[in-house]
Formats: sequence, structure tokens, C-alpha cells
Amino acid sequence: QVQLVESGGGLVQPGGSLRLSCAASGSIFNFAVMGWYRQAPGNQRELVASIIHRGGITNYADSVKGRFTISRDNVKNTVYLHMNSLKQEDTAVYYCNAVRDKGDVYWGQGTQVTVSS
Repeated sequence: QVQLVESGGGLVQPGGSLRLSCAASGSIFNFAVMGWYRQAPGNQRELVASIIHRGGITNYADSVKGRFTISRDNVKNTVYLHMNSLKQEDTAVYYCNAVRDKGDVYWGQGTQVTVSS
């Protein structure tokens, strides 16, 4: 059973930074793509950033380009989301996502990020 466990969320002031972590129960080499999504109250879940296993190609939502960075540590089986210059509109529950080559999709339980002064 694959488990994805997020951590690192919290309350931060506008302009601040946070680092989210997503620890997988097994090797992240098993996943073709890993990513971070977020969902704010009343909104649909949206892709924030993703990273492809082969080649490490990254993709970002336009709203976070230049501010957020996705990275992975293959030894620790962990994917990170480094968030800088946070804005109030970044407030949401952030979910880790992983997809296997054969199409199986896995989600973490989510971690709350609140940007407020």
C-alpha cells in the first residue's frame, strides 16, 4: 500500500516562505510523475507543480512560476515544494500526488498553508 505523507504547512505572513515535504512509503522511482496540487475553499483542486521522474522535467502553474520550486530527493524518497514570496491567494490545502507508469494515482492527506498578516 502506497502512502504519501505531507508535512511543512502552517501559518506564514505575506512575503514569507515555507517548504512542504511529501514522504513516500516506498521508492519514488516507482512513480512516473509526482506533483503538488492545492485546493482553496470553494475552488477546484488545481495543479501547482509537477516533476517527471525521467529527466526531472518540471512544470508549474502560471500563478506560482518564479516563486515556487519542486524538487526531489531520491535517497529520502521525498518530494519538496519550496514556496517563496507567498501571497494570501496561496492559502489552500496542499496535496501531494504520485502517478505510476501504469496509471495508478495516489494522494496524500493534505497539509494546510495559510498566508495571512
